[in-house]
Order: sequence, then structure tokens, then C-alpha cells
Amino acid sequence: MISFVQPTRVLLDPLEGTRIAVEARRWLWPLLLLVACVSASGVAFALRWNAAPAVVRQLQSAGGLERMTESELSEEIQNASRKALVAGVAKGVLLMPLLTLVLAVGLWACAWLLDRPAPFARLWSAAALALLPIALYHLIFTLCALAQPSLSEAQVQDLVPSSLAVLRDLGPKVARAARAVDFFNLWSAGLLGLGFSAATGMSRGRALVLFALLYVALAGVVFVGLPGMAAAKAGGAA
Repeated sequence: MISFVQPTRVLLDPLEGTRIAVEARRWLWPLLLLVACVSASGVAFALRWNAAPAVVRQLQSAGGLERMTESELSEEIQNASRKALVAGVAKGVLLMPLLTLVLAVGLWACAWLLDRPAPFARLWSAAALALLPIALYHLIFTLCALAQPSLSEAQVQDLVPSSLAVLRDLGPKVARAARAVDFFNLWSAGLLGLGFSAATGMSRGRALVLFALLYVALAGVVFVGLPGMAAAKAGGAA
């Protein structure tokens, strides 16, 4: 029971809870919670997703809709729903442990560059604990999705309004930047800094500043740079 309660204490008491959990190398329960919550959100989306508009749009762009019978179209929609279900479970079971590993390796690289050696088990624990806010987001998403009669792809991003993107009438560039200011992502970045501090002995203040800067750089690439390039490419192609 202590093994379960101690990591989840991180969400309520991040300063001491993170330090204690990292030193005790508590990573199993946080990772299991992450896998379970992300898988559950994927299943909830698949169960409530109205796949028909997306399937019809895809078939129209491929030019195959006119040759399909109603039963064939219905089968395509059912197959799309099944694929979404499998992809949702795979996201939790496969992608989340891989993401944890990538974060742990990133922490190890930071520790090596800053000459702050630390046992990899502690860095792995810090990475797993830092993803607890993401698990909480997916748990909330699961409950919200199951409460809906149906879901479209456009509704997914705003189903749990956790970023400044909820503000309306923003230009495309500002909207992409606003999406980076996300409560759960910032919470996770803060826990990553606290975990790094607990694992390496770096002061909490320096670690928090370091990971705040790293988050800004990463968010600039993921939320602003790459979508902007994709939009410019699409506009050029049009």
C-alpha cells in the first residue's frame, strides 16, 4: 500500500513527495497508473468517436466513395472504430513506457552534461513520477469522453480545457503558442525539475529554471515550429 500511496503523494505534496519517491526509487506504480489512464482514455475515445465523417472524408479524397455500397461503407466505419480502439490501447501500453524511457535518458544526458552524476534508477523514477499529471489528464479525459453521447475529432483537443487555447478569436500562430501553455504539461515539467533535483542533488530552484527553459524550447518546436511549417507547406501546395 505504501508503494502506491507514496508516488501519488507527489501530486499533493510535490516538494517532499517527489524527493522521497525518487530516493526510494518508486517508479512501478506511477508507470502502471500512466499506462492504465492513457489506455482508458484511448478506449473511451474509440467508444464515443463518431467515425463516419472522417471515413467519408477519407474515401472522398481517395475517390472510392462512389463505388461503395452502403454495407461496405458501414464496414469501413466499423473498421475505423476498431483501429482507433487498438491504437488507443497501444498508446498506453507501448508508447507511454517508451516516453518514460526517453525522458529518463534525457535526464541522464542532462546530468552528464552538467556533471551531476546520478543512478539511472533514480532518473527513471523521476521521469515516471513527472508523468503523473499526464495520467491525471487522461483520467479526466476518460470521464469526460464517456459522458458524451458522441465525439468528433475536432472536439478532442478542447474536451478538457487545460491550456490558454480555450481563449477565442486568437490568430493561428497565437493559438499554437497558447496551446503550449498547458496546465498539465507545465505541472509535469515542474515535477521533472523537482525529480532531477532529488536525483542529482542540484538545488530545486536551479532545476526548476532549467526545466522551465527546456520546456519552452521543446514547446516552441512541437506547438509552434512544426505546426507552422506544416501549415506553410499545405498552403504552398494549395
